Amino acid sequence: MSNTVSNGARRRAFLKLMAATPLFATMATQSFAKTVSSKAMGNAYEKLGIRPLINARGTYTYVGGSLELPEVRRAVEAASHQFVDMFELQHAAGKRLAEISGAEFGMVTAGAAAAMSTAVAAVIAGTDPDKIWQLPDTTGLKNEVVMLGGRNAFDSALRLAGGKLVLAPTQADLAGAIGPRTCLVYTTFRDERVQEALKVTKAAGVPLLVDASSSVPPFENFTKFAKWGVDLYAISGGKGLGGPQCSGLLLGRKDLIEAGMANSAPWEGAVCRAMKVGKDEIMGILAAVEYWSKADLTALNKEWRGRVERVAKLTETVPGVTTSIEIPVGSNSYPTLTVNWDEAAFGLTVAQCVEKLAAGTPRIEALSTLGNRSLLPPLRKPKPGVVNKLQVVSMTLQPGEDLIVGRRIREVLNKARKARA
Repeated sequence: MSNTVSNGARRRAFLKLMAATPLFATMATQSFAKTVSSKAMGNAYEKLGIRPLINARGTYTYVGGSLELPEVRRAVEAASHQFVDMFELQHAAGKRLAEISGAEFGMVTAGAAAAMSTAVAAVIAGTDPDKIWQLPDTTGLKNEVVMLGGRNAFDSALRLAGGKLVLAPTQADLAGAIGPRTCLVYTTFRDERVQEALKVTKAAGVPLLVDASSSVPPFENFTKFAKWGVDLYAISGGKGLGGPQCSGLLLGRKDLIEAGMANSAPWEGAVCRAMKVGKDEIMGILAAVEYWSKADLTALNKEWRGRVERVAKLTETVPGVTTSIEIPVGSNSYPTLTVNWDEAAFGLTVAQCVEKLAAGTPRIEALSTLGNRSLLPPLRKPKPGVVNKLQVVSMTLQPGEDLIVGRRIREVLNKARKARA
């Protein structure tokens, strides 16, 4: 190890250690305050024998998505005290979603995947009660869903309502994949390729569904697809929006959204009845949308970036460790820190580092390029050329947790470095 880290790197790490000294002092103070607070408040999950975690990974469903915005919690609490006609509530929410998004109409679903299932049911059965009752049996009905861009981990949501998948790996394959039994084209594309696809789908008279699940923030993505004339688009409510975790949105053409409602709860006998969304989720996600329509994303990004900058400042005190911060484009667009080191020289892989962070106290879930443990085994094959990286996502870190995460990563890396010295 002594040959792999230069004297210059050690000097830089020492200077960074001096610069980070105020952070160490802050950590000591916060650690004491957190211990006192935890003993006073208790923890509902620990009563069940479950260790809560610090989420440095991002808005993944298996770690609880995101935390609800304060505005959302208040809306959910208020909604829980009264009864309401759910048919009326969905339509009123749809009207308000249309006003904010610019789409013709909208509806609240039990997540983005539920929105996908609802969209398929809508385009296959429409509002015909007999066809709705027939699903997921699609005998005699158009049932082919063209997957523009190929399959993904969520396409089971398209099949649940009776969709049969037809693959179109590239834009050039789209026109040829559309046939007489095509009921829908689905894609996870969110850039100008959507506009190119629309030229083909509009000419063929087939609706296009854009999976924009993790695309907000920025809020402009909430309105962009409506401006482009996309027939349907789905957005997750429990991720960047900060709404109830079991919520999502389906936006687009009014006739298709009305058909989606006809195939969903509270209708008994509808195929998507099982994907029930409650009054609490509806009011909660509306509050989230209202918040984001007015939020100052520049200020939020500055705050979020400050969190990962503090993590970086602490981890870079380890000789041989470098970091970078960027905001991904297209989805999960929050300031994200990447921590780099020579795995061979440290004798520590990214996967091992992630495991140690999760096994430690407090439990920390960090993001790695190849580490989504909620993927089914057949879906875990890494893409060619993808290098595993340790990353820290800023948005899901709570105040003070950045220092805890930075300290723990520093401890894990420093221990490995010294063991190889």
